[in-house]
Amino acid sequence: MSASRTSLSLLRTLVPYKTQTRAVTYMPRPGDGSPRPVTLIPGDGIGPLVTNAVEQVMEAMHAPVYFEKYQVHGDMKQIPQEVIDSIRKNKVCLKGGLRTPKGGGVSSLNLHLRRELDLYASLVDCCNLPGLPTRHENVDIVVIRENTEGEYSGLEHEVVPGVVESLKVITKFCSERIAKYAFEYAYLNNRKKVTAVHKANIMKLADGLFLESCREVAARYPTIKYDEIIVDNCCMQLVSKPEQFDVMITPNLYGNLVANTAAGIAGGTGVMPGGNVGAEHAVFEQGASAGNVGKKKMVEQKTANPLALLLSSAMMLRHLQFPAFANRLEEAVKNVILEGKYRTKDLGGDSTTQEVVDAVIAKIE
Repeated sequence: MSASRTSLSLLRTLVPYKTQTRAVTYMPRPGDGSPRPVTLIPGDGIGPLVTNAVEQVMEAMHAPVYFEKYQVHGDMKQIPQEVIDSIRKNKVCLKGGLRTPKGGGVSSLNLHLRRELDLYASLVDCCNLPGLPTRHENVDIVVIRENTEGEYSGLEHEVVPGVVESLKVITKFCSERIAKYAFEYAYLNNRKKVTAVHKANIMKLADGLFLESCREVAARYPTIKYDEIIVDNCCMQLVSKPEQFDVMITPNLYGNLVANTAAGIAGGTGVMPGGNVGAEHAVFEQGASAGNVGKKKMVEQKTANPLALLLSSAMMLRHLQFPAFANRLEEAVKNVILEGKYRTKDLGGDSTTQEVVDAVIAKIE
């Protein structure tokens, strides 16, 4: 072997090639690079701060999306029809939190949006992120929640003064389609187990029907392990041994509680992405609902954590079939978390929203 070839061989040993992160088997279809319109709802509280963060990052990346922005607030009686029409046209929406008044006669606009567009599946991705210390390691949980019925059906009335009846509705149709979505997600993402969360020991008919639907769908996926857990035991197991869970499928109310708990365990609601999807439309937002509107002081000081919505935006880009842009954004966010120099208060730092955004933009390759 010549001296030059020996030197080259030694150089390759000492300085390895840069890791190749692009997918060598990806071939876009003609027209896949055309810019896509996305309906944008900044929302209430910290919503305008974190959605603006997304706008800045998308512009810095030259991502092939553009936003149609609409002002919607939680104290409105209903979502304006022009907003619904925009989402129907664009098929995709990104939104900040909408404040839901407690009590009174004002219904949740979040529920209105899900029902109007039949966004029957909520997905929250709760996993440990390198550089962000938590009490538990190896947490990698995806919570898939039925989004249109259950205790959130909104069927309440006063029977007599001082007595209120609230109806929980569970149907075979909705239970079966959310089970199909959960198992399809597990199959497509090489997940090994699906756990159904229930209270069928007490609500034998309603949650019993939910479990019956899950079992029927599970039988079609013999390579995926299926088990069931009562919701109160589930909460205890989540905070003691969360690493045992993989994909979790839940009715509506339980899913809200489980997703927020899992998010808190994995690193906090400020870094967990999520979205709501149906057959025709998808709405992306911060994964866990706790804190998605924030507090007045946080808005005034402009210290909201934008990372959850940035990761949800990466999820949106993947949904729009822009995988390279999704990868770049996700890696930039993860690198900022790993470096640990810029963190908002909820992650133990004192950075402003803008400082975190600037750090993410600087990491985009």
